[in-house]
Amino acid sequence: MRHSLPIAPQFYVTAPQTCPYLNDRQERKLFTSLQCDNAQKLNDTLSKQGFRRSQNVLYRPSCVECCACMSARIRVADFEPSSAQRRVSRKNASMMRFMRSPWATEEQFELFKKYLSQRHSTGGMADMDVFEFAAMIEETPIKTRLIEYFNGTSLIGCCLTDVLDDGLSLVYSFFDPDHHKRSLGTYIILDHIELARASNLPYVYLGYWVPGSDKMGYKRNFSALEIFNNDVWRNIDDVEGISNEMNPMNTLPIAEQVANLALP
Repeated sequence: MRHSLPIAPQFYVTAPQTCPYLNDRQERKLFTSLQCDNAQKLNDTLSKQGFRRSQNVLYRPSCVECCACMSARIRVADFEPSSAQRRVSRKNASMMRFMRSPWATEEQFELFKKYLSQRHSTGGMADMDVFEFAAMIEETPIKTRLIEYFNGTSLIGCCLTDVLDDGLSLVYSFFDPDHHKRSLGTYIILDHIELARASNLPYVYLGYWVPGSDKMGYKRNFSALEIFNNDVWRNIDDVEGISNEMNPMNTLPIAEQVANLALP
C-alpha cells in the first residue's frame, strides 16, 4: 500500500508596498497558503509564531529594515480589567451576543461600510464591495466564527474570530461608530477574553501591535499583554527599548526565517 507523506508548506514573500501603520516605510510579508489538508494545525502552529490569517493565507511581516510590527496576545488567566474597562463592560451589559457560522449578510456589510467610512475611509479596505466582503468572511478552511453583537434588534458590532488550539484570534472586528460612547472596540476584546476563559483557552490574539502607531495604541491598554519579539513571546513590560526605528540588521534572510519555523 502506498502511503502519502504530508507536503511541507511553501513560503513566499510579497513585493514591498507602503506600510499601513508607518507610512514612511515599505512593508513586506512572508506568507503561505492555508489550502492544505492540515490547515487547522498549520494555523494553530504558525499563530504561535507571530503569523495572522487573511482568508486562505497566513502571513507575517518580514520587512527588510524594520521590525516594528509585533504580534500581540493577552494571557487570559492574568488579565485584570482597568477601572475604565470595567465601566465599558457595565455600559454594554445588556448587549446580546450571537455566534454564527462565517456567512456574510447584507446587514453585516452595511455595518462594515459605515464603520470604514467613518473610521478608515482612506484605508486599503475602503473600496471593498459586497463580494470581497463575503470572501473575507466566508473563505476560511479552519474553525472560524462570526460573532454578532446586538443592541435590541440592531446589529452594532461584529467580529470574525478564529478558534485556535490555545486561544481565540480576532481576525477582524467592526462596529457602529454612532455608538462611540459604548467603546465597542474595547468591549469586543473584553468579551473575547471572557469567551476564552469560559472555554479554558489561555490566550486572546489581537493581531499586530506597532510602537508609536495611533491605530494600534489601544492594545497597550490591556493588562497581561505579550508581544512576539525575537521569536519569543514576552510580557510587553519586560521588553526594553521597544521602538519602530529602522535597522538593517533587524530582519533575518528569508531562507533563515523559514528554516527557523516550527511546522506541524
